[in-house]
Order: sequence, then structure tokens, then C-alpha cells
Amino acid sequence: MDYKFIASKIIESVGGKENVLSVAHCATRLRFVLNDYNKRNETELENIETVKGMFMTADQFQIIIGSGTVNLVCQEIQKQLNLTTEISVEEKNEGNIFQKSVKILSDIFVPIIPAITACGLLMGLGNILAANFFQNGTQSIISLYPQISGLASMINTFSGAAFSFLPVLIGFSATKKFGGNSFLGATMGMIMVSTDLLNAYSVGTGVKIPFWNLFGLHIDAVGYQGTVLPVLAISWILAKLEMKLHKVTPSWLDNLTTPLLSILITGFLTFIGVGPVLRGAGNILTTGIMWIYNTLGVLGGGIFGLLYAPITLTGMHHSFIAVETQLLAAKEITGGSFIFATASMNNVAQGAAVLAVLFMTKDEKMKSTCSASGITALLGITEPAMFGVTLKLKYPFYAAIIASACGSAYLALRKTLAQSLGAAGLIGIISMRPESYFNFIIGIIISVVVAFILTIIFWKKFGLDEESKKTINENEVKNDLAFSSSVTTSLTSCMDGKVLPIEKSKDKVFASKALGSGIVVEPIDGNVYAPCDGTIEFIYPTRHALGITTPDGLEILIHIGIDTVKLEGNGFESYIQEGDIVKAHDKLLNVNLDIIKNSGYSTQTMMVLAQNENLNIEVYPNEYANKYNEVIKVKKNNRY
Repeated sequence: MDYKFIASKIIESVGGKENVLSVAHCATRLRFVLNDYNKRNETELENIETVKGMFMTADQFQIIIGSGTVNLVCQEIQKQLNLTTEISVEEKNEGNIFQKSVKILSDIFVPIIPAITACGLLMGLGNILAANFFQNGTQSIISLYPQISGLASMINTFSGAAFSFLPVLIGFSATKKFGGNSFLGATMGMIMVSTDLLNAYSVGTGVKIPFWNLFGLHIDAVGYQGTVLPVLAISWILAKLEMKLHKVTPSWLDNLTTPLLSILITGFLTFIGVGPVLRGAGNILTTGIMWIYNTLGVLGGGIFGLLYAPITLTGMHHSFIAVETQLLAAKEITGGSFIFATASMNNVAQGAAVLAVLFMTKDEKMKSTCSASGITALLGITEPAMFGVTLKLKYPFYAAIIASACGSAYLALRKTLAQSLGAAGLIGIISMRPESYFNFIIGIIISVVVAFILTIIFWKKFGLDEESKKTINENEVKNDLAFSSSVTTSLTSCMDGKVLPIEKSKDKVFASKALGSGIVVEPIDGNVYAPCDGTIEFIYPTRHALGITTPDGLEILIHIGIDTVKLEGNGFESYIQEGDIVKAHDKLLNVNLDIIKNSGYSTQTMMVLAQNENLNIEVYPNEYANKYNEVIKVKKNNRY
């Protein structure tokens, strides 16, 4: 498969390179943040070999590729776009607070799912080895074959790692998401599960709780094994504190004191107040969820099963990850998670509906789509099935959600719970509690049979074979529309002082525009400001130059002084680091102009646009400009 060609076609179909702010991927989808969503050409996308479907959310255009392929396509797209981030860092201010919260939770938990899943499946394998399935329920595989007991013990040790050290995983991922140093986040997670603390699972067993006496304050020395809410809050506090310290700490002290103070202050806050309060909140949350589930019983299971697929369409199912992780981490209390069981019913129902379409349709292209996406859905990945088949034909989707409701209602009736995460589908049985194996299989059968039969009934009743042909024919129509638009960006002065065209630079390279068009500032003070919103792409070790990329893809170079690289950072103080997201007028650097002058160098500061293609650049000279004065207007002309 030519991933380079596929990536280039996808980029072209979403509006070209200049229209892409960021691209990331999850298990099955490419997630695009675009400048102008109206520039996407869905007809062209439909005809790309690997594309299974697409849809818009409040803040993203998502393209369904499928597991095993999506990461390879995404890597090639990022390569062609010169993007290095795996997770989107440019986010539009669209969507309500709930949608934004779901997006944050998704970005935090999706990267750690493989670790939790791996350990969960190992836990399931260990349970299979230890469960009494033989000789009328009195013997297990281990008891029959004691020579593998060592293997079973090793598997049991491996399986507990992700759950025992869950705060480390969440701390790393969450701190990174909130803009802090991910390794400091992991360190904070390690502190929260330190072996010097009483294991959280031992609380309530009669063990005496150790404590610290801090200036007369009694602080319980208890770990946070299996917790979610405390780690999320602590990671946010750590990230914000670290960023604040970076801005106020002198550069020569930054690397020494910022990590120390970040960990020390956050650690105190963790054990003094934030941790205990949110530990209690987490316990209330898990208890409340299980109470609702147990109280509503069959009705609650059926409603959740009915709504699971529509919720998936919105992307809000990612918010379940945090809840489910909490349920599983506290499975001694909750018994496990009903969410995984419901997801399994939904996924196999979608797969069965697609296989019914495969059985009924005469269209070869639809058969090809169904054969691949149907099996994938049965194994736990539903997006290709939903967006490629069931949603397009509508009635198979209705059949699938009804079937999911039936299967989920039965599982709720039988109190069928999962003990770990895994592949939510046919093989999800390995993630279930041993006593739930049989009921899980019955639920699977109900979901599959109901979805398959209802799809055939709807197919005949509503003439879906003709609708299938119509859908395929529509997708084969080529759209040769050309799009044109322009994006205008204003840049303010990066320093206070006299603004001149770049041709007036005393540096011949800058004056020749070899490095791009822009301005020269003859500064009157040493403060350097952000000329616009953007991301700090790089800052030289000597801090005399830095690069900013705007949300619409403009690359701006700010170079303070001429030949100031020779000062080796002397006189330059930085308040930023690579990867920081800044707002217009934010203070970036402070420069001692006297040191530059006394060293025999010019203080002229150049601000140029690194690329000139398709750019119309207007420069506004000014005898005195400050950080609020517009000095450059850039119009980017895009044609597709």
C-alpha cells in the first residue's frame, strides 16, 4: 500500500497543506483541525482506497481509516506537513465546556489505553489459568498442570503493573496535555504510589494508618493506588505551577529550581488537601455510578446499550474511559465495569448488522466494504462499520442499536461485569470476571442474532438494496470544484522602538530578504513580545533568536541583534521554552541592550516571515511602535 500517495490525496482533499492546523490519530481515525472546514471535499475522500467514512464534530473533522493502518497514514501526513506532534496542540475555541472536557479526557487517556489493555488481557489470561473449569468446577488448569504455576505467577505479577502504578501513567499523560513536563508528572505519580506510603488498598483492613506531623498538622501517609481524579487535578496544578515558575525564574536558575519547587509544592498540596478531598470525590463517583446501574437494572442497561453508538458518533464515549478506569481500579468495591460489557454488545451488534448487509447486497463494492468492516466490528472496532455501512443505509444502524439494547439489558439483569479493559467484542470475554463468562456469551448471541435478523427485515421492508446502489453511485461522482480563499493575519511589533522595512537591516542577509520579508526594529528597551498568537517552535540555546508558528501556519523568525550569537546568551533572559503556546503581546525575552552595545554589536532586531509562497505582505514603518501597534499584515492566498 502506497501510504505516501494516500497521505498526499487526503491532504489535498481536506483543503491542502495550508488548511491543516494539526492532525492526530486514535485507534481508527485521523483527527484534523482545519482553518476552514468548508474546503474539505468529502466526495474525493470517499474515493480514496483506505477511507472508510468521515464526520464532523464540534471542533474536528475525523476520517475513518481503520486500526493498523491509521497510524501509518497519520505518520506520513505529519511528515508531509512537517508536523511532529502526535496529539493535536492547536485547538479551536469551539464547542461548549462539556465538549472541551471530553476532548481533554480523550487526549489524556487514549495514549495510556494500550498499557491498561495489555495488563487487562494478561489479567484475563491469568484468570483463565486459575479458574475452576474442570472436573465439575473443582479443578483449574494450574491445579491439573502444576508445572505451569510459575508461569501463572509471572503473568499475575505482570497484569497488576498498570493498575498499581496508574497514577504514574496518568501523571505523565495529563501533565503533558496540560502543558507541563511529562516526566515531572510521572515523578509526581511515583510519589503518590511510593512504597514508603501505606498502600491504598490496605485502608479499612484494620492496618494502622501512618502519618506525618507537619508543624502540628496530622497528614495521612497513604498512597493513591488506583485513583484517577486526584492525579488529574495534581497534574494540572503541577503543569500550571511549572509554567509560572519558568516565566518568573532567571534563566541561570531555571533548570535547578523550577523542577525542585514544582515537585515540592505540588507534593505538599497533594497530601495536605487536594489528594484526600478528591480521593473522597472519586469514591463517591464510583459508588454513585454503581448505585444508579444497580438501581435501574435491566432498564438502565437497555438505555445505555441503546445510546452507546449515538454517543460514540459524538466522540463523547472517550469520557467513559476516566469513569471506567476508576471502576476497574476500585473493583474490590464495584465488582468491575459494566461499561466495557455494554461496549462489547454495541460493537458485535454493529458487526452483525454489517454482515447481514453483506449477505443481502448484490453490489460488489458494498460487499467489499462489509467483509472487512464487519469482522473488524466483531473484534471491537466499529467506526469503519458505522460510517462505511450502517449509518449510510440508516436502518442497519437502527437494527444494531436495538440489538445492543437487548444484549446490554440481559447483561444488566445478570450483573455481568468486566474486570479489565481489552478488545470490546467477541474476544472481550477474556476481560470479563470468570463467573460472567457464560452470561457474556449469551449477551453476545442476543446482540448478534437480533441485529442480523432485524437488518434483513428492514432490508426487505424498506428496499435497501436500491438505496445501497444509490449511495455507491453517488460516491463515485467526481467533484472538480476549485476552492479559493484568503486568510489575513496581523502582526504587532515584537519590541518597542522605530520600525523599518527589512531592506534597512544592517545585516546584508536579512536586507536581501533571503530569510524572508518583514521588518527591522531599532529597540528602545529590552523586552521582546509575541507579535501574535502561536507556538514557540524553537529557541536558540543562546536565546538571541526564536521561531513562532501561528495557528494558520505562518512561520515567524525573531532575531535580536546582529552577530549576537557570539555573546553566548550573555544578557539574554528567556521566559519561554520550545512548545509553549503564547498569546499576542506575551513577554518572551528580556535583553540587556547595553551589553549588546558595549560588546560592539547592533541591537537591530529583525522579524521576518520564513516563507513567501502565496503570501501578500504589507509592512507599516513607524517612528515609534509598541507591542500593540500593527506593523505587518499578511494575506495568505490559497487555491485548491
